[in-house]
Amino acid sequence: MTAAPAILEARCVSKAFGGVQALKEVSLSLGASEIVAVIGENGAGKSTLLKILCGVYEADSGEVFCDGSPRRFLGIHDAMQQGIARIPQELELCESMTVAENLLLGREPIRGWGVIDEESARQMARRALDRLGLDFPLDQPVSDLGHGQRQLLSIVRSLDAEAQVLLLDEPTATLSPAETDVLLQTLRDLRKSGRSLILITHRLAEVEAVADRVIVLRDGSHVGSLAGKEITRSAMVQGMVGRDLEPVIHPEPVSGGAALTLENVTTAEHPDPISLQVNQGECVALAGLVGSGRSELLEAVFGLRPRQGLVHVGDRLLSPQSPVQSVEAGLCLIPEERAEQGLSLDQSVAENAALPGLYRHAGFAGVLKDGITQEVATRVVDHLNVQPPLLDAPIRELSGGNQQKVVIGKWLDLDPSVLILDEPTRGVDVGAREEIHQRLRKCTADGKAILFASSEMEEIFAISDRIVVMAEGRVMGSCLTKEATEEWVMELATKAGLR
Repeated sequence: MTAAPAILEARCVSKAFGGVQALKEVSLSLGASEIVAVIGENGAGKSTLLKILCGVYEADSGEVFCDGSPRRFLGIHDAMQQGIARIPQELELCESMTVAENLLLGREPIRGWGVIDEESARQMARRALDRLGLDFPLDQPVSDLGHGQRQLLSIVRSLDAEAQVLLLDEPTATLSPAETDVLLQTLRDLRKSGRSLILITHRLAEVEAVADRVIVLRDGSHVGSLAGKEITRSAMVQGMVGRDLEPVIHPEPVSGGAALTLENVTTAEHPDPISLQVNQGECVALAGLVGSGRSELLEAVFGLRPRQGLVHVGDRLLSPQSPVQSVEAGLCLIPEERAEQGLSLDQSVAENAALPGLYRHAGFAGVLKDGITQEVATRVVDHLNVQPPLLDAPIRELSGGNQQKVVIGKWLDLDPSVLILDEPTRGVDVGAREEIHQRLRKCTADGKAILFASSEMEEIFAISDRIVVMAEGRVMGSCLTKEATEEWVMELATKAGLR
């Protein structure tokens, strides 16, 4: 009996960008009602492979097959005609339009004279949401939805367009644990209904939870495959990085005096006064669910949001809404959204790396010293192990993890006394995450203070000395990390409504 051909298959595909070989003769097959996870460090070629499978890129060599026949997609719309939909990490939704308008964009039911049949459109949109049991208001602007809801909306839109194959790139990168659970169950339900899925994620627990098979990429090459009971965290890490990861060394903190002090800080999102102190050589984590007010508090401390109350860096009192003064005082902020808030994607790696310190290097009449941009960028690339180390390449060509290294490295190059980080390893693979964690640990060993927010419980317990739990804009409690448990964190994080 002949086995059924793969629903979607890549055979020996290769792709290069300039002098960088992104993929080297990689093969992958996807069967009916199957979830295949593609894992690897940042820059391993995962997203490039997905883009080839759906027509965003054309392979330099090799072929793509659908149901056993070779296909050459002319773009994502052509791939969609074959039932293949890609859902990227940065969602492609029109935020100013409603839920219904996004669901039917480009395929609205038309009456005479080209007028949209509004009643039919609402019925189609409601049926599409009902397929996944979602109850989003049809007239709600997408801008009012949480990221998890937007992710589900993107999946609904693809399914309603009769997609049989879904290609998901980091779908849970910014989701809360509850939203992640909903999405993973949705993926299982889709598999039961006959859909096939390819999933890229850095969260290996999710791979263990839903994947039937795992394809491991390293440096653009296919280096291993796992199936069934072979899919374990240790096996995946070994395949991705080619070595066992050493645990993060977590020594007893040796703290000095107060480096960052908040006294009775309130904002529009934080109705109760918040007082908090982070000492020199100490790493403090802000834990909580999405919407708990962690990001807003960090932005208010840095001066990006209006605030009341006092913020000191050392002995220096910061003025409200003055990020420039914050930087001058030795405070830096690594934001959550690197693409929108942390980088200028059309500029080079060198230009991005040097940007925060331009004012320090400007000479007479604001003219930069010769070669200073390359000098700063070389330090950042070397210290954070940015790969590939191409200073003149547009930074958008780097993988997400290497972009994050540049965001962190460019601020570290200013030698701040206090680091504020919002989701420091979002969308970063296990190898790069280890490098960033070790770098942050070195910062505290050197006497710097760190205040960071993270949705990753593993990260919070790995690098923090103290945990502060927030919910609905309020501090619910704090505890030394060595005395805390995940259950304690979650109990406080979900307790605000009971106060």
